[in-house]
Amino acid sequence: MANILYIEDNLQVRTSVSQVLTGAGHSVKAIPDGATLYESPALLEDQRFDLLILDMTLPHVDGLTLLKRIREVSLLPVLVLSGDNSELDMIDALASGCDDYVTKPFTTMELLARVNSHLRRYGKFLKALGGREQNDKVYVIGGLELNEETVEVSVDGRPVKMTPLEFKILMLLMKNPGRVFSAEEIYERVWNEQAINTDTIMVHIRKIREKIEINPREPKYLKVVWGVGYKIEKQ
Repeated sequence: MANILYIEDNLQVRTSVSQVLTGAGHSVKAIPDGATLYESPALLEDQRFDLLILDMTLPHVDGLTLLKRIREVSLLPVLVLSGDNSELDMIDALASGCDDYVTKPFTTMELLARVNSHLRRYGKFLKALGGREQNDKVYVIGGLELNEETVEVSVDGRPVKMTPLEFKILMLLMKNPGRVFSAEEIYERVWNEQAINTDTIMVHIRKIREKIEINPREPKYLKVVWGVGYKIEKQ
């Protein structure tokens, strides 16, 4: 059972989705807007939520603004449920830190599959944070350093905050410096499922670049091999 926070202003949708989640055994706190959370994002940690499900069109504080605020303080997985199926809105949401984007209408099976997938990954991420023996696995490429045991990344000694998915993508590439990974291979290795839509990889790569590169337009570490994929450059 997971503890899920669900923010949706439409009462009918909020009630329906909450029933689906509670029927699957989860504990759900459903609220109509995110104004309180925007003012006090630490509530996510205080109340020990395992997943946030977020609508984009909210009163008082829109979903995208709230998402950016949450990402300042939390690595909690965020699943966006949106009535807008435009590619631009999906890219904006992913670039702002959401882990997944589902458009309405969706089936009960699809929703539960996405929810369970993110809960599994987050559980593994938390285990990595605190459950391993002190036998550090540190990968260093130039000034870029990734510690697999402590789940920490730094650039020239400066700590860099990563979402769980960004960390896994970067770790895959840093473990194999110089090797080119296609978007499909990255998706299948990180998500542990068959690649259907790899647009999210491009967005996550761009966010990683913004965090680890001095000039993302002229990257030192994370390179694109056009028409093939992505790699961490050997230093």
